[in-house]
Amino acid sequence: MTKRILKGEVVSNKNDKTVVVKVQRRFRHPFYGKVISRSKKYHAHDEKNKYKIGDKVRIIESRPISKLKTWEVLEK
Repeated sequence: MTKRILKGEVVSNKNDKTVVVKVQRRFRHPFYGKVISRSKKYHAHDEKNKYKIGDKVRIIESRPISKLKTWEVLEK
């Protein structure tokens, strides 16, 4: 099974070895046709605490690391 890869922006790095990544997706409304933006936050594992707020990162699905963390930071 292939693992999903998402692109987003780091919005918090206050926790140890964890970053919160905000992923935005854009899609066209099925009836009205207007482009809509939706966002979701994911907790991702950052082993070396090297990512800062505002960094654009790619995250990949992984095994559950904690209650909320099931993603890992792939690269900047």
